[in-house]
Amino acid sequence: MSVIYLLITISIIVAVVFLIAFIKAVKSGQYDDDYTPSVRMLFDDEVVKKENPNKLIQTEKQKSI
Repeated sequence: MSVIYLLITISIIVAVVFLIAFIKAVKSGQYDDDYTPSVRMLFDDEVVKKENPNKLIQTEKQKSI
């Protein structure tokens, strides 16, 4: 039974060490994406949906008045 307590203690210590290493890597920028911004201009832009085409006509008429 004492072996189980020893293994649980060691596994918790190892898990805490990996958690600390992960947090340190995230804070240092290890997982920042440097590749996507450089190729983003190669991708097609998404089509922007117009809200209301009549709204544009109405505003143009109001400007001419």
